Amino acid sequence: MRKFVITVLILVASFSGFTQIVSLNQKEISTLKLENSSTEKNKKLYRSFEKLASSFLFDQPNPIDTIRTEGLLKGNPKKIKTQQALADMNKMYTLALQYRLTGNKQYLDKSLSLLIAWAKINQPNGNPIDDTNLDKAVEAYDLIRNLIGGKDKSLIEKWLKETALAEINSKRMQTGRGTAINNWNAHRLKVVGEIGYALNDKGLIDWTIEKLKQHININLYADGTSLDFKERDAMHYHIYDLEPMLELAIMIDRAKGENFYTYQSGAGSSIQRSVDWLIPYMKGEKQHEEYVHTTVKFDRDRAKNNEPGFAPGTLFEPKLALPVLRLSVYFDRGQTDLLNTLDENASFQQLIDQIKRESK
Repeated sequence: MRKFVITVLILVASFSGFTQIVSLNQKEISTLKLENSSTEKNKKLYRSFEKLASSFLFDQPNPIDTIRTEGLLKGNPKKIKTQQALADMNKMYTLALQYRLTGNKQYLDKSLSLLIAWAKINQPNGNPIDDTNLDKAVEAYDLIRNLIGGKDKSLIEKWLKETALAEINSKRMQTGRGTAINNWNAHRLKVVGEIGYALNDKGLIDWTIEKLKQHININLYADGTSLDFKERDAMHYHIYDLEPMLELAIMIDRAKGENFYTYQSGAGSSIQRSVDWLIPYMKGEKQHEEYVHTTVKFDRDRAKNNEPGFAPGTLFEPKLALPVLRLSVYFDRGQTDLLNTLDENASFQQLIDQIKRESK
């Protein structure tokens, strides 16, 4: 019995060491501080970031009770209201990171006030296309969670945990529904996984990893294509499916887990193969006319609504694949040249991504 107890304590201690998986750990923060002043280019990037963070100190929280983006056309009042409220996500993250870089408590207090406001008002509805917008809130919490105590910590963690459980228990997750196996599920797994790592919740993490294996098996194909590409006839949705899977794979890797970039399902599919399939289109060696044979009415509705990029026959623009490339280069440094070619505009996020890759 004593041996069993000691083993359990070792496992718990080991798991409690999973800190700042979602955001940046202390070593990476220290590296970022040095990089901020290492070159004129980096100094300029940081000054812009610093100016942005300072401007957010005067903004008031604008939480919304229910996030509504999924299935709504551009111009819909509910979607507009949600988009305005979601501006808080980048604010709380930027403020949290600036606090970690400077130690100025003003940034900590403001980031925390935004998190608390959302935790009090926002009600999860188990829709991953809506909940995927919470990424920056989870990152913000991950950056400052060790500095939050008492009721505030309990309130925020309750909100995040309820969001994850709403996804797991959603009717949209039921067997036989398309939303249980298409891009919805990729975003669902990412949401549950990032919350699991932010809260150090082993149950959420284990559930996510098990479901990710199933998703790779059923959603991705051995030839590199995906269920979403087949249904929508659009690179846009192949990318929208791969992006959350890559985000999740990076978190699992940072937690010293299995490499889900190269992981191959029983059907022969893998995230790596689906990224490799996309690369000739990124390079412009191949072209694709988007949405010509889509089976989804919403795609046609957006085309009728004159939303950019959704008209059938629109040629795929390689730069639209940047969200995937910025993530996949974490696992495959051979993609760096292509990333630098497509990602022409320098940003502070590029510096953060580079630090994550180099600390791998």
